[in-house]
Amino acid sequence: MIEQIKSSRGMRLIIGTAAFVIIIAGINLAQSVVVLFLVSVFFALLGTPPVLWLKEKSVPSGIAVLLVMSGMVIIILLIGAQIGTSLSGFSDELPLLQSTIREQVLELSAFLRSKGFSGTQKLLLDYVNSEAIMKITAGLLSGLSSVISGLILILLTVTFILLEVSSFPVKLRAILGDPEQAFPRFSKFVTEMQRYMVIKTLINLAAGILIGIWMYILGVQFPILWGFIAFLLHYIPNIGSVIAAFPPAVLALVQIGMGSTLLVIAGNIFIGFIIGNVIEPRLMGRKFGISTLVVFLSLIFWSSLLGSIGAILCIPLTMTLKFAFESNESTQWIGVLLGSEKFNELSESKTKKKKQQ
Repeated sequence: MIEQIKSSRGMRLIIGTAAFVIIIAGINLAQSVVVLFLVSVFFALLGTPPVLWLKEKSVPSGIAVLLVMSGMVIIILLIGAQIGTSLSGFSDELPLLQSTIREQVLELSAFLRSKGFSGTQKLLLDYVNSEAIMKITAGLLSGLSSVISGLILILLTVTFILLEVSSFPVKLRAILGDPEQAFPRFSKFVTEMQRYMVIKTLINLAAGILIGIWMYILGVQFPILWGFIAFLLHYIPNIGSVIAAFPPAVLALVQIGMGSTLLVIAGNIFIGFIIGNVIEPRLMGRKFGISTLVVFLSLIFWSSLLGSIGAILCIPLTMTLKFAFESNESTQWIGVLLGSEKFNELSESKTKKKKQQ
């Protein structure tokens, strides 16, 4: 009997692992579709609170969605126009920038050779060439190309999601056959996820504006572009602010000098530190109880699976998986592993209090 139970558990483990591999392979093959869907859900989470607020003010559902979507389209068009202008200017300046970096590398090589370090020119040209330095900027923006090309499809999907958002609980109750059924855990999770996305977006917007202003004060070209990149990269936990500092720092080094480069890096890191260690913990608590190791591993996993969009949305995606695992008794242990120690201790104390009551 015991051997049969062990054999059954082993078979379930094998089947579960195989299913996981198949799902990951399927997501990887359908990456473009999955990315468009995730971006649509992201915009829908941002648009749901104003839609529900308008409906509470007795505004019809269709008109509320139309007003919110009109606001989204206007904002996207305004931001797109500014970013498009900056990108066009950056593309025009890129050949000159590359040649300037090459000249500086050759000057550095000559200086090192005069100090007795021979054979440095080839090494520097191989590892500090202009294409390698600016490749990171192109990589950050290339992940958005598929999103931009499918913008109309995204907006249509967001519209339909917002139209269905208020009727979804009713449909779910009808499926379960209980019109009085409540979903306290699911409702709390959705509310917390909406709160996270809205607050995180507002914080990132403030960070992008501050960094754009700082670039403008220092005289770095294309401050709007660097502010926009900072806005996106601050969604990436822990290392986003550091990555955001790299492209404008290279540009400042070429155009202005070492002093401005250090100020660019210091400004980005300082703003990222204040946001990550002061503002976010006050507004969002413990980041939904995900451990620091899981945050880092989720960043690697989702970015390798979905590209830059996966890196931006790694926290919401991991939180969704954690909630799904915790909702099933057979996978609750995975949810515990994903949670932080303090969060798990808090959950245990609440469970003990309920049992005592």
